[in-house]
Amino acid sequence: MRIFPLLCLGLLLDLTALWAQAEREYVHIQGIELKGNKHTKDAIILRELTFSTGDTIALAELPAVLERSRQFVMNTGMFNEARIEVEEPYEQAVVVIEVEEMWYIYPFPIFELVDRNFNVWWVQHNRSLQRLNFGMEFAHLNLTGNRDRLKTYLKYGYTRSYGLEYNFPYVNRAQTLGIFVGALFSQYREVNYSSEGNEQQFIRDDDRFLFQRLSINGGLTFRPALRSRHIFSLGYKYNQVDRLVSQELNPDFFLNGRSQQRYFRLAYTFFYDDRDVRPYPWKGNALRLNVVKTGLGIYGHVNGFTLDGRYDQYMPFGKRWSLALQVGGKLSLIRREQPFNENRAMGYGGHQLRGYEYYVVDGLDMLYLKSSMRYHLFDFRINFGKFMPIKEFRNMPIRMVFSGSFDTGAVNDPYGNGNNPFNRRLLMGGGLGLDFIFFFDKVFRLEYSINHLREKGLFLHFNANI
Repeated sequence: MRIFPLLCLGLLLDLTALWAQAEREYVHIQGIELKGNKHTKDAIILRELTFSTGDTIALAELPAVLERSRQFVMNTGMFNEARIEVEEPYEQAVVVIEVEEMWYIYPFPIFELVDRNFNVWWVQHNRSLQRLNFGMEFAHLNLTGNRDRLKTYLKYGYTRSYGLEYNFPYVNRAQTLGIFVGALFSQYREVNYSSEGNEQQFIRDDDRFLFQRLSINGGLTFRPALRSRHIFSLGYKYNQVDRLVSQELNPDFFLNGRSQQRYFRLAYTFFYDDRDVRPYPWKGNALRLNVVKTGLGIYGHVNGFTLDGRYDQYMPFGKRWSLALQVGGKLSLIRREQPFNENRAMGYGGHQLRGYEYYVVDGLDMLYLKSSMRYHLFDFRINFGKFMPIKEFRNMPIRMVFSGSFDTGAVNDPYGNGNNPFNRRLLMGGGLGLDFIFFFDKVFRLEYSINHLREKGLFLHFNANI
């Protein structure tokens, strides 16, 4: 009769041992401690985490969870470095998040090229100093500590331009709704009035402005989850071109020889982003879809309806290799002729094939595929010490990556004048490159590329992400 109580006691001890073992296989987040965010509000960092106080995480999954949260924090673009550690990875754990804030204020003189890329300015326009803008820009990337961005600028030179932008990402407690507004007024002494041989054609008059533009826009952002974002925007545009352009050089610039153009623009954009490092991804994927209605029937100057999108996939192989694939396109649902200044396709807005930096292809529709196999050569840090007065710039991390690329694409322009041979034909280009990544999000690319015409060249690209 004594065996039964002994068996029960033994079973109870075993269950207790199993429970204790199970407890050791999980981490219970008792609290989250933030360090280093002297300007940034705590809530902005906590919004980027994939866990919260009170969560239970499997011990085996803990490193991946912490690393993914670190990537989300870094992808805000507000920190030079972020470290996430667990003080005691067992029953009641405290997660410590330490960040190194970047320099948020950028008041600096403007000295910029107006051409689509450095190579167009250097080769096609013979390094003309007339094609430069100078002025002053003030940018604050974290104005109130809520990740809100303010930009204002004054430009002279090739373009006389005045602009103001403000983006406040979260206006509600749930941190899902945001707002943005912007206004821009520009005047140009030179205007791209047409394209011939898939090269932009320009006319310049140093005595008067040939083109003027006013743009006002605003909208809402909705971010229900860490990886997805919805953007709704409404804008008004007023453009005016000199009669020399609209009546003599290209009556289709605004269509029908019109010298003025007014229209409203309604747009919806969806983002899904699951990349590890957004400025220079190595793993993950991203999707962008854009629906734009230009002209809402009020003025009758523009009537367009386009769908465009892009999907990126990044696949690492081993420790040093990564394959990058990108497929994108544009489809015009209204199949009528569009004004020349609205009929953009390849060569504009980031839709650029390697080897075609000197060319543009206008049209209603386009489709392209870009691929790049990349090899991580090395990374290191440069410590400038006391020679750098700004603390946030004293330690500069640098990555160097070698790449081999191949791109292909095509553009359809049913209303083309026949003077642009790249329309409705398959374009192919590729080459070899070296990429330099500074401070996590500033990318400098040096590429040697060739296109289907066997034209070769050395091309430079730079993205400051400011």
